[in-house]
Amino acid sequence: MHRKMITRVSLIGLMAAASVFLWTTHNERTEAHCQVPCGIYDDAARITRLREDAKTIAKATDQILELAGSHEAQAFNQAARWVATKEQHATHIIDVVSAYFLTQKVKPVKSTAPGYDAYLKKLADHHAVMVAAMKAKQNANLAFVHALDHAIDALAAHYK
Repeated sequence: MHRKMITRVSLIGLMAAASVFLWTTHNERTEAHCQVPCGIYDDAARITRLREDAKTIAKATDQILELAGSHEAQAFNQAARWVATKEQHATHIIDVVSAYFLTQKVKPVKSTAPGYDAYLKKLADHHAVMVAAMKAKQNANLAFVHALDHAIDALAAHYK
C-alpha cells in the first residue's frame, strides 16, 4: 500500500515537473486562426478586430498626448500604460495581417498569369497595413493613426 502511494506521488510529481518544464521552455504564442486547411474563416470578423485595434491605438495616442506635459507620477504611470496598450494593439494588427491574411488568404499568382497585377495590389495593401501599424506603434501622432485607418479600409475592400 505504501509503495503504491509513493509510486503515485512520484508519477504526479514527474508529470507536474514535465508540465512546468514545457510551459517555461515553450514560449510560442499563436493568436491567428489555425494553419491547416480547415476552411473555417471569418474575414469580416478579422477586419472588424483590426478596426477595433486601430480605435484603441487612436484612444491611446490621444491619452498619451493629453498626459504629455504633466510631471506628476500618476501621469507618467498612465502614459506608460497607454504606450504599452498602443504597442500591444499595433503588434496584434501586424500579427493578424501576416499570420492570417498573408499566409492563408493571399494566394501567389505567377507573373505571367492573369490576375498578377491584382495580386501585387493585394500584397501592397497588406504591407501598407503592417507598415502603418508599425508607424502608429512608434509614434504618438494621430496622423499615423489616420494612415492606419485608411490602410485598413483599403485592405477591407479585398474581403467584401
